[in-house]
Amino acid sequence: MITLLSSPASPFVRKVRVVLLETGQDDVALQEVTTTPMATAPEVAAANPVGKIPALMRDDGPAIYDSRVICRYLNARAAADLYPESHIWETLTLEATADGIMDAAVISVYEKRVRPEEFRYQPWLDAQWAKVTHALDALEARWMSHLHGPVDMGHIAIGCALGYLDFRHPDKDWRTGRDSLTAWEAKFADRAAMRATLPL
Repeated sequence: MITLLSSPASPFVRKVRVVLLETGQDDVALQEVTTTPMATAPEVAAANPVGKIPALMRDDGPAIYDSRVICRYLNARAAADLYPESHIWETLTLEATADGIMDAAVISVYEKRVRPEEFRYQPWLDAQWAKVTHALDALEARWMSHLHGPVDMGHIAIGCALGYLDFRHPDKDWRTGRDSLTAWEAKFADRAAMRATLPL
């Protein structure tokens, strides 16, 4: 039995869930947990020493964690082709770019949710959003030809990153000035696996 420790709001968990659906791995159980950087759930701490989700618990080995590691494992398990050797470095770079967007966006959420209001630091929040916008600009300028190619892990990761921006940062207009990325996101978001994993 394989179990994914998950949360429906996490964009990193969503990446894994989309991979499961895209590769037809319906034998992986989802276990929803409530965990935060300030209060790590015991089951998360037991599976991942740094206390983050997603974590994948396996019968035949120790739990594995970090969404990029889990996605590579699931891709291999299904003998899928989400990490094509013909353009592996582009795929990995796109996935890393998406994870960077999600990192900055998640940090910004926790800055407002966890830190007491009197200690919040707006320049820090501005710096996180600058990372997001720089990454989005790079996607628009340099990566659209790849995104219009066959679906790989880069596509899935970018789709989840953009979905998280809409979910947690609806006041931020990431689409203006990025017409190609906007059009791509609208089409990719309509994939069955993306619709089935909308964050809650």
